[in-house]
Amino acid sequence: MTALLEQAFAKASHLPKAMQEQLAEQMLEDIEGELKWDRTLAGSQGLLEKMVAKARHAKRLGKTVRKGFDRL
Repeated sequence: MTALLEQAFAKASHLPKAMQEQLAEQMLEDIEGELKWDRTLAGSQGLLEKMVAKARHAKRLGKTVRKGFDRL
């Protein structure tokens, strides 16, 4: 555990129990969300590589148009 996380837990231990429970629930949800995101990205690497290759091919053929986000 990092020193910063230890510091956060030490401060949290002084909160009322209801706030500690709420904080713990939020942390567990955040951790699960991060793990899910990591699994999603790991599982999509092949698809992302195919999409990059397709976009590069389209650019080489002159089939792309440069646009800013405000013009999409």
